[in-house]
Amino acid sequence: MSVNIGNSWDELLKDEWNKDYYKKIRQVLIHDYKNYKVYPDMNFIFEALKLVAFEDCKVVILGQDPYHNPNQAHGLSFSVKPDVKTPPSLINIYKELQNEFGYPIPNNGYLMKWAKQGVLLLNTSLTVIENKPNSHSKIGWQILTDKIIELLGNSNRPIVFILWGNNARMKKDLIKSKNALILESPHPSPFSANRGFFGCNHFIKTNDYLIDNGLEPIDWKIENI
Repeated sequence: MSVNIGNSWDELLKDEWNKDYYKKIRQVLIHDYKNYKVYPDMNFIFEALKLVAFEDCKVVILGQDPYHNPNQAHGLSFSVKPDVKTPPSLINIYKELQNEFGYPIPNNGYLMKWAKQGVLLLNTSLTVIENKPNSHSKIGWQILTDKIIELLGNSNRPIVFILWGNNARMKKDLIKSKNALILESPHPSPFSANRGFFGCNHFIKTNDYLIDNGLEPIDWKIENI
């Protein structure tokens, strides 16, 4: 029943796999992957955790739901595969990066570079049925992802939590450490970005905080492919 992530998350989460809520998630996934198109591919459900071990995490960017259109989701919040059109929310994230650092907007939405630097791109739900947003938001994933946020938020290491939009901001109470920096704003979606996401300076604030705590800043620039 256990999941093999391949790093320190295995030990930290080992008790979760045998709890009733995760057994229910597993049953839903067995059924839905067999009967529907579900994203991401089952081998990429835990990709965010595989790429960023607990002790390597410097920044958490919390998303809500994997992308539900074909070939987009690959297990990292806000990121899409290299050959997929960049979604509107990510375009707005790139616009904010351009405002802060002057970076040109890249021709892809592949955020693997961020993950490799210790940015945990975590969705609160880890799977979704094709063309049905939030279809797996009530199957139990949030119990697991709340546990992940709680573990990081109580670790007393300097970690930046970037919470965009109401769903992410609701997780603020899980973060107890005095060494955590919590950055909040409206979601970068076209429906809300003009209400305070643009001009939030979260990327500069994140790097300033990391530098102040003796950590390498994140190179946020995504190159063209």
